[in-house]
Amino acid sequence: QNAAGAVPAPFDCYLVLRGVKTLAVRMDRHCENARAVVDLLVGHPAVERVLYPQLPDHPGHAAAAKQMRDFGGMVSFTVKAGRAAALTVADSTEVFTLAESLGAVESLIEHPGAMTHASAAGSPLEVPDNLVRLSVGIEDAADLVADLEQALDRVR
Repeated sequence: QNAAGAVPAPFDCYLVLRGVKTLAVRMDRHCENARAVVDLLVGHPAVERVLYPQLPDHPGHAAAAKQMRDFGGMVSFTVKAGRAAALTVADSTEVFTLAESLGAVESLIEHPGAMTHASAAGSPLEVPDNLVRLSVGIEDAADLVADLEQALDRVR
């Protein structure tokens, strides 16, 4: 502790160990659900572009395919109708929770331009104002797809 810094408490170590034991199963479900969501987004008329490493047109597709067994649960997309529509989509979901924190077992949605990347507006790090980002969780895939579909249908 003196040489390396803080040491986690025993209960924190227990929680990490417990989580590691189910990580593979949770990641399988994240990836499976993300693919179902991507299938919806790719074909939905309100969606302009889908960003997911499994898609061949994704800029990181070759690296992801080489380095990863599957493509994860993070999905981003742009909404054709612009910023207001993207905000409406992010605010209209019921299963997806509006949140800045991503990567939990529950599905989360955010509008990066108004949330996590708001301070980057006007800089080279600015994100498109019609971008929506998802952290697809482990809930029932049909529920996730139906929730996003009803939100996207509001802006179609």
